[in-house]
Amino acid sequence: MAKFLYQLRKNKSSNPKVAGLYFAYAKSVETLNNRKMANHIAEHGSVYTPDVIYGVLEKYKSCIIEMLLNSKKVKIDGLGTFFTTIEGTGAESVAKFDVKKNIKAVHIRFLPEQEHEISLASTEFIKRIEFTNSRKLAAGSTEEEEDSTTGGE
Repeated sequence: MAKFLYQLRKNKSSNPKVAGLYFAYAKSVETLNNRKMANHIAEHGSVYTPDVIYGVLEKYKSCIIEMLLNSKKVKIDGLGTFFTTIEGTGAESVAKFDVKKNIKAVHIRFLPEQEHEISLASTEFIKRIEFTNSRKLAAGSTEEEEDSTTGGE
């Protein structure tokens, strides 16, 4: 089972329903770029060298972006689907809609795989995790240090 790190943070918002309550936040210990992922994949007994894997990952990344820019979704079987959304403002009519004025941004989104046998939906994903408080891993961490962090809604 995977060890999933979390840290607790006290919510300091003005919302009385959540103010002062502690919430768990995912704690990442490292960000793996394509080079590190290629090395990791090669360590699993791949017949390909890390450089070959890295090249494929880089090409795949650029092709995903190309497809998204061409109004296509990209589904990675067993992982999920990348797609785009538009952020903008409304117009009073179709005739008054101006792309430069009414479209503010285009965002890349990701929807995890939902098929039952390979589901990455939160209800299935959580079953594969062993939660570990990151504070237990950091020697000398105190509750006061946690209280001083901000977070929450």
